[in-house]
Amino acid sequence: MRTLTGLFACLSVAASLSAHAAAPSAAHPLLGIWILTIPQLGCSETYHFRGDGTTLVKSADEVSESEFTVAERPSAKGFYKLDDKIVKDNGKQDCSGEIMKPGTRATNYIRFHPSGARFVMCRNETMEACIGPFERAPGQGI
Repeated sequence: MRTLTGLFACLSVAASLSAHAAAPSAAHPLLGIWILTIPQLGCSETYHFRGDGTTLVKSADEVSESEFTVAERPSAKGFYKLDDKIVKDNGKQDCSGEIMKPGTRATNYIRFHPSGARFVMCRNETMEACIGPFERAPGQGI
C-alpha cells in the first residue's frame, strides 16, 4: 500500500497527530474516493479520505487505515499540508511490494487541479517530487 508513503517516508517530517485530531470540514476538497494508477507497476491504489479524519487504502493485496489531518485552506503556494499516520494494516504487500507498518507517519503536500477532479501529492511545496495524478472516483461530485 501507499506508494506515496514508501516514496516519501524517509524524506517526510514526522507529523504530530493526536488521537483526537480535528476532522476536516464537510466541504473539504480532499474528502471522497481517489484512485492513483501506477502504469509502470500495472497496479492502482484506492484512497478513501473520510470525514472523520481517517482513510481506508487498498493497494494490491494491502488494506490499511490511517488517521490524517489536512489544512483547511491551501498555502500561499497553493498546497494543502497533509499529515498521515498508519493505524492498521493487514501485513500484505502494496503495489510497490512494500509492507507498511502501523505507526508510520508522513507529511506530504496536495495540489489540486483547478477542476477539483484530480490532485498530485508532493514531498514539499514544489512540483519537483510529486506522484499522481490521483483522480476522483467516478460518480462522486466535487
